[in-house]
Amino acid sequence: MKKAGLCVRYDCNNFGSMLQILATQKAIEQQGWEYEIIRYDKKTLLFYMSNVTRLFNPYFMKGKLMYLNKQKNLRKHPQVQRGNAKRNKCIGEYREKYIGPYSPVYKGYKNLVKGAENYDAMIVGSDQLWTPAGIKSKFYNLLFVPEHIKKISFATSFGVGNVPNVQKKMTKQYLERIDHVSVRETRGAEIVRELTGRDAKVALDPTLLYTGDEWREIFPEKRLVKEPYILAYFLGDNLEHRNAVEQLKKETGYKILTIPFMDVFVEGDLEFGDKKLFSVGPVEFLNLIRGAEYICTDSFHGSVFSILNHKKFITFNRTNNNDKQTRNSRIDSLFGLLELQERRFDPGINLKNALDRSIDYDKVEACLSKLRAETFAFLEEALNN
Repeated sequence: MKKAGLCVRYDCNNFGSMLQILATQKAIEQQGWEYEIIRYDKKTLLFYMSNVTRLFNPYFMKGKLMYLNKQKNLRKHPQVQRGNAKRNKCIGEYREKYIGPYSPVYKGYKNLVKGAENYDAMIVGSDQLWTPAGIKSKFYNLLFVPEHIKKISFATSFGVGNVPNVQKKMTKQYLERIDHVSVRETRGAEIVRELTGRDAKVALDPTLLYTGDEWREIFPEKRLVKEPYILAYFLGDNLEHRNAVEQLKKETGYKILTIPFMDVFVEGDLEFGDKKLFSVGPVEFLNLIRGAEYICTDSFHGSVFSILNHKKFITFNRTNNNDKQTRNSRIDSLFGLLELQERRFDPGINLKNALDRSIDYDKVEACLSKLRAETFAFLEEALNN
C-alpha cells in the first residue's frame, strides 16, 4: 500500500485544526493510502541563524506578540490560567486518541529532506498553512520534498487576501513545484493564477467533506447543558460583538456560554457571558454547537459546524477587512459558495431577527454534496492518477 506524508499543524491547541486533521486522515484512508503525520524538529542552530529575518516579518512578529501578551495576562489571572491548562489537556487527550500515526522525528532540515524519501507522496493539509508568517520554514510549502516525489496541497489556505510583494517570488517558486494544487478559498485560487498562471481547484475544508450525520457517527451527540443557551465562540477581541450578544440575551432570556481566551486574552471576557467553559476538547466543542439555540462566532470552524448541524447562527468578522493581515477571506469564500452571505453580522440590524431568519439548508446541502464530489475527485486524481 502506498504511503503519504502529511504536513499539518498537529501540535496546536485549536478545535478546528484538530477536527480538520481527523477529517483529512479519513479522506486519505478512503483513497486506499496509508499515511504518517510528519514530525519535524527544525530548532537547530542553523535554523535560528538562517531565520533571523523572521524578526522583520510583521506577520510572524504579530503572532508572537499576541502569544506573549496572552501568556503575560494569564499569569495575572491564575484561575483563568488553570482553566486554560485544563482545556489544553482536553485537546491533548483528543490528539493522543484520534490523531496519527506519526513519522519519526526528523531533526534538522537535512534529515527532513532525507526522510521525505520514505513516502510516495507528500500532502500539505488544510488550514492556514501558507500565511506570510511561515514562508521561511520550507515545510508547509513542501520545498523540502525532492522533485521526484509527488507533492499535493489539499484545501490549503493562504489565510490572507494578498501575498506581500516581498514574498511573491518565493511563493511562486513553491507553488510551481507542487504537482496538484487545491486551495480553500476562491481568493487563494486567484493568487495561484496571478503568480503562476495555473488553475488551482477550490476544495472544501476537510471538515465539510462529511455531513452532520456522518460526524454524529464519528462522535455521537451528547447534550452537555440542559437549559437553552447562546453559544458565543469568539477568537477575536471585538467588544462590540460581545455587546450584541448581551442584547440578544436580554431579548431571549437565554444564558450565554463562552469558551474564552483561546487565541488572545480579552479583558472584557472576564465578565462576558454567564458560564465560561474550560474543560472543553474538540468533541465537547462539537456537542456545544449541536445543543445551542443560537451560535454567535467569528470562527471559521465554528461557522462550519453550525452549517453542518443546521443551526441558527451568525458569523462576525474577526478582523477589519481593511487590515492588511485580515483573515476573513476564507469565510467570505465559503459563504459565497453556499450562498450564505446573509449570515454575516451587520451592526445595523437586530441580531435576534437576523438569527431567526430561516436558512434553506436543503439548498445548502445540495451545494455541499456537489462540492464534496468535486473535492474527493481532486484527491483521487492527485493520489491515484
